[in-house]
Amino acid sequence: MLYNAQHEEVGQAWADAFKAKTGITVELRNGSDFDLANQIVAEGAASPADVFITENSPAMSLVSSKDLFAPVDPATKAQVPAQYSSSKGDWVGVAARSTVFVYNSTTLTDAQLPKSIMDLAKPEWKGKFGIAPAGADFQAIVSAVYLTQGDAAGAAWLQGLKDNAKIYRGNSTIMQAANTGEVPGGVIYHYYWYGDQADGGANSAATKLEFFGNQDPGAFLSVSGGGVLKSSKHAAEAQQFLAFMSGAEGQKILSDGNALEYSVGADVAPNPKLKPIAELQAPAVDLNALNGPKIVAEMQRVGLL
Repeated sequence: MLYNAQHEEVGQAWADAFKAKTGITVELRNGSDFDLANQIVAEGAASPADVFITENSPAMSLVSSKDLFAPVDPATKAQVPAQYSSSKGDWVGVAARSTVFVYNSTTLTDAQLPKSIMDLAKPEWKGKFGIAPAGADFQAIVSAVYLTQGDAAGAAWLQGLKDNAKIYRGNSTIMQAANTGEVPGGVIYHYYWYGDQADGGANSAATKLEFFGNQDPGAFLSVSGGGVLKSSKHAAEAQQFLAFMSGAEGQKILSDGNALEYSVGADVAPNPKLKPIAELQAPAVDLNALNGPKIVAEMQRVGLL
């Protein structure tokens, strides 16, 4: 059983290819990052899940903090660079997505763009950008700000966002609002824009992406993780499936597909349509230190949730 918080089509593509190769059937239970992470924690040793994969790291960190993952097989760990995996060795990266600022190129000039994601808390950005605070995507970005900048700076920045940001329900909605000029820009993940561009650009034609770079918290690369549960009744097969997803065949499925997320394992180059991962200049982050429950509490405290 795969508890799949990744895109349903990505999880299904991996499961189908794995069955074609090995004959092993992978049943999927689809859900969101924290819904499934909290379910695993509640189920404990009785969980029917063998493998858990996510869109963002904080849900993996939550399960890891409860010591519910089995150690990753050494050969599988070796397939994925350490910066894309758990520092505890209990889960590995299977994909990644870059934080970006999408903006209407007729409304904002290059000189007017924020130099850092931290700038969005300044008064001059009031009403000029959108965020989707209810989503795990944005909560992961907030987690990275707190981890890289410290709690005090993170809290001040979060209060600034509460004062300045327009609230939307998702990344696609933010991109569409920037495209129509409803809002000058917004914080999203890269693949929404690249996906729309690949599909004709109906919701992104008037927009461009700003990559913050320079190890800015706004250049955070959110890693989608995969781990085998200690409680798995099919531990050997589960480890085999994790090795497949993070290995050359699984990563090529991701790179060649339409998800347009970054491949991170087995030296498989990401989709050539994307800005090269080496050029993103993402900040170094201990992925297992991203504290989802703490960030939710902080966002509730300032009124963003």
